[in-house]
Amino acid sequence: MSLFQKSVEKKQLSELDTTLMETKYKSFQDYFGNTERQENIRNSKEEQFQEGFLRELFVNIFEYTLNPEPGYNLTTELKNISNSRKVDGAVLNSNGDAIAVIELKSTTTTDLDSIETQAFGYKNHQPKCVYVITSNFEKLRFYIEDAIGFIDFDLFNLSKEQFALLWLCLAKDSLLNNQPLEIKKYSIIREEDITKKLYTDYSAMEITEGSR
Repeated sequence: MSLFQKSVEKKQLSELDTTLMETKYKSFQDYFGNTERQENIRNSKEEQFQEGFLRELFVNIFEYTLNPEPGYNLTTELKNISNSRKVDGAVLNSNGDAIAVIELKSTTTTDLDSIETQAFGYKNHQPKCVYVITSNFEKLRFYIEDAIGFIDFDLFNLSKEQFALLWLCLAKDSLLNNQPLEIKKYSIIREEDITKKLYTDYSAMEITEGSR
């Protein structure tokens, strides 16, 4: 199930700064589109590239600040509130609450479905958490609130249009301002409006047919 209604998604994407998207996409491709680097990432163990992945994608592209830098809003190894288990990464709001958890595996984990339960287990121990992000460094999956719907991204083969959607979901100003959640909520309203209109049109058609 998709997270966003298509017309809502299209409108949001059309409002992005095209010059910024060109610049950011080029930076993204320079790193994640490099075939030699891709092969090195595939050969890296999970622990070898975790912080590098967060730095290259979330800091250098999406403009987060990684702990221990002053005013950080991205951290590694965040401990659960109620036990000693730790999620690989987390995005923090201005109060220091985790609003997104990030669970990372190496590329040997080919099925992101297999880490969904683990990732949401971390979310459930962070009371302010809204978003879940899982990745094997090559593929990335984004959830909002629950596991019913998600968006998959192939980081090694990402088009400019797909990058714009990834930016809409993960960029610092978007995520920290809860824009993806608001887009999802509006998408639900839009889908309900479409369903109601279809039902009204169908009912009117039945009445017209019945009066003949």
